[in-house]
Amino acid sequence: MEFTKLTQIIKIHLLRAGKYYFLGLLLVGIPFLPIWQSPELTSQESIKQYNPYEQQFVAALEDTLQQLFEASRVPGAGIAVVKDSTPILVKGYGARSIRQPDSVESNKVDINTVFRLASVSKGFASVLAGTLVADSLLSWDDSVVDYVPSFSLVSPKQAQEVTIKHVLSHTTGLPYHAYTNLVEAGKLRDDMIALLAKVNLIGEVGRWYSYQNVAYGIVEPVLEAATVTSYQTLMQERIFQPLQMSNASIWYDDIIETSNKALPHVRTRKGWATIPISENYYNVPSAGGINASTLDMAQWLNALLGNRPEVLPPQLLDSVFTPQIKTPIENRYFRHWNELEGAYYGLGWRIIHQAGDTVAFHGGYANGYRSAIALDRKKKIGICILSNGSSSLVSRAVPVFLDLYRQYEADIRNWEVQVNEEVADQ
Repeated sequence: MEFTKLTQIIKIHLLRAGKYYFLGLLLVGIPFLPIWQSPELTSQESIKQYNPYEQQFVAALEDTLQQLFEASRVPGAGIAVVKDSTPILVKGYGARSIRQPDSVESNKVDINTVFRLASVSKGFASVLAGTLVADSLLSWDDSVVDYVPSFSLVSPKQAQEVTIKHVLSHTTGLPYHAYTNLVEAGKLRDDMIALLAKVNLIGEVGRWYSYQNVAYGIVEPVLEAATVTSYQTLMQERIFQPLQMSNASIWYDDIIETSNKALPHVRTRKGWATIPISENYYNVPSAGGINASTLDMAQWLNALLGNRPEVLPPQLLDSVFTPQIKTPIENRYFRHWNELEGAYYGLGWRIIHQAGDTVAFHGGYANGYRSAIALDRKKKIGICILSNGSSSLVSRAVPVFLDLYRQYEADIRNWEVQVNEEVADQ
């Protein structure tokens, strides 16, 4: 690489590192490099990275998120934002536990602090299934009984009709949250799935949306039968390891043994109180059992935005983000969203049409942890919020992020067009 080009690239990275991009990484000892390795930058790419309007957006976003965090009074949080293939914000906020002051360094949330993802885990399950589809080990339209012959419903005919796609889109015909109470009671996965045979159905397969946890867990024995490998091992080998999600896991014991973890909190009359980490939902990990850090979620967002095609091929992403069934616009998720035009469920993802954009989204809550993830594939931008208490932060941060980017988007893109034209003229 020519010395002048190298100098220019280093200068640009230093400018970006100064406040927004890599300062958090440096503080925790991560080498001065992008979070994931990128190909060698050309001069044109270097200029595009120093987009003044993008810098303004990042500054406004960071200030806004700080205000939202402080207003929420949640003990701790981690937020990752990725644009194109660059992590523009990866940051920890607040404390891992209220048992110690925020000022205690070892109690501060950093980018490697592990949280539970709750139902944000569902998107991992569908993408994992998609890797098997990409390898021709199964098909989305395969019947569940082809892999789990014991699977049964009140209607044997309907049980035969349920496919992998129906399980992942919550369209099996079972009633809303069938036996979720048993998940929270700690029952074994296969025992809960067997009990679905006693539940009265609400409609035909593929025709009714009805959110599930136990029925969603059917994807696990399906994938295990197709590969003769445990669901946890498949997730580790096909998602966590290739995407370098080094803090991510899917076991209760792992989060218990992790020293750098955020403890769960609930509100009481006296304020926040720490509660024990529960084993609930680790019994159906596809529905809500993944643990991950903010840095892990930056890697996940990067892959979902199409920047890791060797791990997640474009056709896989197209499949999971394709709407399968129209859903209600549920107020608990979308009360702060503007210009909503429709809501759907894909495969493990809510697909939201908003202000002319299509946003893939999912939220989660379990055991005092709350999380959300949202991405716009066309604009190649996404955000993930993890928190160790249920508050306004998660519900407000996603729509605020989307609205704020729309304010800067035209200027950011116009700058890039101008740079392209100037480079082409040289």
